[in-house]
Amino acid sequence: MKIHVSLQENSYDIETGNGLLTHLPDYIDLNRKVMIVTDAGVPAQYAQTVADRCLEPVIETLAVGEDSKSLQGFTRLEESLLTHDFSRKDLVVAVGGGVVGDLAGFAAACYMRGIDFVNIPTTVLSQVDSSIGGKCAINFCGVKNIVGAFYQPKAVIIDHDVLKTLPRRHVANGLVEAIKMAATFDAALFEEIERAKELSDLYPVIARAIDLKRKVVEEDEKETGLRKVLNFGHTLGHGVEAACMPALLHGECVALGMLPMCAPSVRTRLCDLLRKWDLHTAYDFDTDLAMDAIRHDKKGNSGSVTTVYVEQIGAYEMRESDYDSLKEALLTIQGS
Repeated sequence: MKIHVSLQENSYDIETGNGLLTHLPDYIDLNRKVMIVTDAGVPAQYAQTVADRCLEPVIETLAVGEDSKSLQGFTRLEESLLTHDFSRKDLVVAVGGGVVGDLAGFAAACYMRGIDFVNIPTTVLSQVDSSIGGKCAINFCGVKNIVGAFYQPKAVIIDHDVLKTLPRRHVANGLVEAIKMAATFDAALFEEIERAKELSDLYPVIARAIDLKRKVVEEDEKETGLRKVLNFGHTLGHGVEAACMPALLHGECVALGMLPMCAPSVRTRLCDLLRKWDLHTAYDFDTDLAMDAIRHDKKGNSGSVTTVYVEQIGAYEMRESDYDSLKEALLTIQGS
């Protein structure tokens, strides 16, 4: 299935299906130097499958985790591109989750003021969310995604087969982003997620969630309006993440962050769905540490934060929240 993202000169296709890695030359030009960025947590055969189809491959394997999405990780990739004499005609390919995609995309955006970038996300989280929309970044001085750019890929390849090696926890972690999209935009999709029982049930969910995000990105590429709705769960979730890393995964934190930002009836359905996938509906964390992160979040403005609130499934509203009310919201998900 092909999903076209229409952004004038930055347009590209998202290809979804099974077995796409073995047919990459059908979708992208690999007849050039290609840096393949992956990490040690991704099965090595995925990057090697890409390399075997490239004219001049260079594989860079990073350490697992957010620490790689740093100035040091960025410097490593830039040095490798320079050492291997990459030109503006060459290509960077990310093969991994959100950390790999964010870092590789930012490295591609900056090298020689921008070379081609292709994203091959290997987790549910990155397939549904971070690979779509062109946001790439690194963490800096303890602040998540604070240094980055909007840089659209030349293509995104969504191969469902790579998800078969994911543990259930990581499947659930990524599913949160689809839940977020459905809760704010599509009640029917939310019901479909409620019915899903196993990974294969999620393939059409992933495609529909991607198409929803595609529509949002087309309307608001640089996050000046509608795209801010995608922050549902993230304002509080980023704070929880800062207080709970590495015990909790990103999607697990976003799941917690959604719960205080919705009506009671919505929260009940969300809790039922999260429990079905063994996701937390409460967690013990340092609320002061979480608030420090929220205050440094890029969405903060003059003592208030624009938040997304869901009154009913499939609809949303934007609200201005002060820091005291956000701390009170955090307390509602505090527990074990």
